[in-house]
Amino acid sequence: MTFEQQWLEYDYNPFILFSSNAKIISLNTEAQFLLGSVSTSELFELATTYSSVSFGFKTTFLELEFGRYKFFGITVGYEDDEQIGIKLYQAPAFKLKNPKPAGELTNIYTLVDLCISTNSIGSKIKFGKEFDPTIPEIVINSNSFIKILSKIYACFKESSEINTKIYYRVGEHIKFEDKKYSIFSIEVSGAILDEKKANELQTLVSNSNFYIDIQSKITINIPMITA
Repeated sequence: MTFEQQWLEYDYNPFILFSSNAKIISLNTEAQFLLGSVSTSELFELATTYSSVSFGFKTTFLELEFGRYKFFGITVGYEDDEQIGIKLYQAPAFKLKNPKPAGELTNIYTLVDLCISTNSIGSKIKFGKEFDPTIPEIVINSNSFIKILSKIYACFKESSEINTKIYYRVGEHIKFEDKKYSIFSIEVSGAILDEKKANELQTLVSNSNFYIDIQSKITINIPMITA
């Protein structure tokens, strides 16, 4: 693999090269992860829709979202009728200006279970869990975390079922003091989201050091600081 090929392989932005019949010829590491959230046919259609009228390259700025991935633009290029490539540019996921989180070394599963137990008292809501067991103990402000997670559960209190998922964000990092940390997420979802409480949550989070993504699901993104 040449040096230029290595740059492409380890680029943070997904790249896929298709044949004319929508078969993947090559792709980089980030694109492999992306294909867990979007189909090959959708990406091929995106490439052909936003390609240049004649041979060459065309960059288009548009907002795209596939699962946990968000993009602000794409470049599509082709030099003949046999191959077409697409590169998607990831939008920044986190507010990197925030200082490094402080707190105590804590088992995140214990905190989440505590919140679920507290919020399930006197409630008919069914709480489901899907936990990746590999997350280590991390440095976190437990009191702030419990307050925010409880507020998230309150956003879905009209749902008959609330699901909590803990998972490692493959290939994503955040940097504090010139050191990179892996990231994991706690995703909470339910059928009914209370918009008013979601706005209150946004206000609460703005005064904290947590990275929250509020969509139809609410996700807390947390750096794995272990010391």
